[in-house]
Amino acid sequence: MSSIDYQTLSFEYRRCAEQDNGAAKHPVIVVGAGPVGLATAIDLAQHGVPVVLVDDDCSLSTGSRAICFSKRSLDIFDRLGCGDRMVDKGISWNVGKVFLQDELVYTFNLLPEAGHHRPAFINLQQYYVEGFLLERAQSLPNIDIRWKNKVVGLQQHGKPGSADAFVTLTVETPDGDYPLCGRYVIAADGSRSPIRNMMGLDSKGRVFKDRFLIADVKMEAEFPSERWFWFDPPFHPNQSVLLHRQPDNVWRIDFQLGWDADPVLEKTPERVLPRVRALLGPDVKFELEWVSVYTFSCLRMDRFRHGNVVFVGDAAHLVSPFGARGANSGFQDAENIAWKLAMVLDGRAPDTLLDTYASEREYAADENIRNSTRSTDFITPKSPVSRTFRDAVLKLARQHPFARALANSGRLSVPAVLRDSALNTADRDSFEGKMVPGTSCADAPVLLNGTPAWLLAQMGEVFTGVLFCDKDGIDTATQSALNTLHDGPIPLKLVIVSSDDARDSIRDLKGAVVLDDAEGLAFSRYDAKPGTFYLIRPDQHVCARWRTLDAARVEAALKRALCVEGVA
Repeated sequence: MSSIDYQTLSFEYRRCAEQDNGAAKHPVIVVGAGPVGLATAIDLAQHGVPVVLVDDDCSLSTGSRAICFSKRSLDIFDRLGCGDRMVDKGISWNVGKVFLQDELVYTFNLLPEAGHHRPAFINLQQYYVEGFLLERAQSLPNIDIRWKNKVVGLQQHGKPGSADAFVTLTVETPDGDYPLCGRYVIAADGSRSPIRNMMGLDSKGRVFKDRFLIADVKMEAEFPSERWFWFDPPFHPNQSVLLHRQPDNVWRIDFQLGWDADPVLEKTPERVLPRVRALLGPDVKFELEWVSVYTFSCLRMDRFRHGNVVFVGDAAHLVSPFGARGANSGFQDAENIAWKLAMVLDGRAPDTLLDTYASEREYAADENIRNSTRSTDFITPKSPVSRTFRDAVLKLARQHPFARALANSGRLSVPAVLRDSALNTADRDSFEGKMVPGTSCADAPVLLNGTPAWLLAQMGEVFTGVLFCDKDGIDTATQSALNTLHDGPIPLKLVIVSSDDARDSIRDLKGAVVLDDAEGLAFSRYDAKPGTFYLIRPDQHVCARWRTLDAARVEAALKRALCVEGVA
């Protein structure tokens, strides 16, 4: 399917039932069929929630746009059922190189250790990402996709948080307007968000006075599949350049232009071609596939939730592209809101659980904006002092590791650790390592019934309890506690990770998946000992852990993770 030209696809407008029969109230309406809107709709649908997805256009994105998708996004794509397609088509990479003028300053590896299912990043044009997500969405029976449906009005009804609160959208189509009603609306309608404007809301932050040229160049080249970043290169003096490889022999080149550059003039072939030739040399044959000029912005809304309208992706927050924090953080928004909405709509959690979407993702947005701002200030110094500091850091980085930590060509996207989330249960026991409550789970190779598998594939969609044990298996008290949790009011998937093959020693354990930690990496990454128990959220984040299993403590942690009252 990846041979399809996703940039030329268009989709038919179809008249919907509400236009003839009046408004019905849907559980969730997602506005915007870009990558984040599609991911949100798929995630909700996989939780059993019917979704109406509306978009004012009838095509996918043109040009490569977002191209760098992080390991965490790949883990999310795996859970959404399209990870293999993304990785098979994408260009995988872990290594980056930083140059000062024409000299290599240092090299970094974002995933130096083995034993991970996915690479640190893939490069893949946004139209492929949208196309693969769309085809996954079209395969799900509970997603109703409506093209050429433009939202032109919005009204909220009822007391926010109450069971009778809902939203009415006025939707413009080629056949005229119609009302579309939903209990909740997810605004995934991009950085200019018409929904945000209709509600009289805005985003605040900083616009950086610099411009960059994006040139997608199709060519045969010998550059490796790495991220190369130049400061003050001889082919583009006093500015910076970024080079990335994409599928189909397409290369992304970002040229810093300066604030005084004319964005219209700089997109003309007469200006673009000489810049590309200066980088590649006179003998390399190439053709331009797509050109754009952009300005850095770091902005966010004060609050991501307003009544029964929730904002995700660029509609909620915007960062500069260096660091690949935009789309990747949007996918993390999608997975965060999806399971929480599903729990609220199913009556398993109060509406206040949705407030934790806002608090968690606002915290993550602040972290992304902080890192993006620092990268931008380093890449585009605006004073002689800051320029002197930057150049000194780069020169020192050739030999001194401390300076490499200061050099900043774009701190690349990693998921925020939601350490202070109200949904976490604080550690009672002593642990080492990175898997603190609030962290997205690490993967590890395991064996499932003797067949190679991955730990993360056994987590997600529902709450998961992970028990670590050795060849001695599980004692009677622990087995009883696990069965109690399995039969509890909140569905809990049970996963047993054994340092030795413990299948023969585990009996009468309801619905458990038994894994063999053949390489010992699961035990190591989770600082586990026999008896260690982790409680994992449906979005694959740790929310509690103990050295010994106590069913009552786990049930209390589950209630806390769902904002159920009565938890001390």
